[in-house]
Amino acid sequence: MDWAFNNLADSLLILGIVLLVIEVGVLGFSTFVLFFVGCAAVITAGLLYTGLMPETLLAALLSTGILTALSAILLWKPLKNMQSKVDISKPKGDLVGHSFVLQDDVSPQLTPTYRYSGIDWKLQSSETLVKGTLVEVTDASVGIFTIQAIVDS
Repeated sequence: MDWAFNNLADSLLILGIVLLVIEVGVLGFSTFVLFFVGCAAVITAGLLYTGLMPETLLAALLSTGILTALSAILLWKPLKNMQSKVDISKPKGDLVGHSFVLQDDVSPQLTPTYRYSGIDWKLQSSETLVKGTLVEVTDASVGIFTIQAIVDS
């Protein structure tokens, strides 16, 4: 414990980096609290290294607290806005776009299966498709291919 107090700048730098790694790497930048404290600890360590602040525990704690509050006030809204911009579009998988010839009729009431890549997929379509039609997968969910006919252009 003496080492931490005797090397206050080093201790704060290490603590700040650890808090930033935990916030970003482990928590996925979800809480911001550790981010604010980590940034404040790193900045305080920088101030101690440069000699702009006396190397006392009280000064370091006061600086870290003030910088934490300041960074929270300044960065809260931009970080919250960044977090709210979420892409809600469904990711397109490798199965979407796969084309094949139907072996059975498919309609909204008929959902035959199609074996692909070792899995039996139920086929769904909003329109009636007859056996022998060339179709394409437009959506793939768990065990279900949604298909439509490929129109020759």
